[in-house]
Amino acid sequence: MDTTQRTEQQRSADRRRRELLEAADRVVLREGPHASMNAIAAEAGITKPILYRHFGDKGGLYAALAQRHTDALLASLRAALDAPAERRRRVEATLDTYLAAIEARPQVYRFLMHPAEGAPAPGDQGEQGFDVGRHSAPLLRRMGEELAQVIGERLDAGPGTQQVARVWGHGIVGMMHAAGDWWLGERPCSRAELVHGLADLLWGRLAFADDRVGGPGF
Repeated sequence: MDTTQRTEQQRSADRRRRELLEAADRVVLREGPHASMNAIAAEAGITKPILYRHFGDKGGLYAALAQRHTDALLASLRAALDAPAERRRRVEATLDTYLAAIEARPQVYRFLMHPAEGAPAPGDQGEQGFDVGRHSAPLLRRMGEELAQVIGERLDAGPGTQQVARVWGHGIVGMMHAAGDWWLGERPCSRAELVHGLADLLWGRLAFADDRVGGPGF
């Protein structure tokens, strides 16, 4: 098989994988954590064994969807951090970007963060035991590391800046996740009120940290 043929086959496989993920997204938007492999296969017009061939199991499909949505969310968060505004406004914009994303697609959020809530549909007994912690924790860790990198690149927190950046990165992500999860479920206040309250909590040290010399600024 020559290189051109292999490249075309890879492109075809990548295109088919994107189509299957788009079908999975449509089912997740309708059914949230109850989305099943059977329903996703039906939406894509294929059999369940073919879906397994592409993703292995529901965990594999979940990981692919998680990467797809996390990539998009991280791009939005970076855009908020890069906005031409003073630091407090950018902190608030970043918090609001996260909350707006989970508010706009709550079923996707619940599928990614609370997949164990979805009881298997008839015929999907093989999906039992889908462990929320094992699958969702890596998402939060990835977001924490990404934010830590941004903080480390932009802020001078004094001695041990990189360690401080990781503490802050994971701490901020944990705060956003916990507060956002509570807010999405109970809606005790407006999104703007939650953003303001969380920004107040973060602002103490962030208000006084210097920008890193030669960095893009925070």
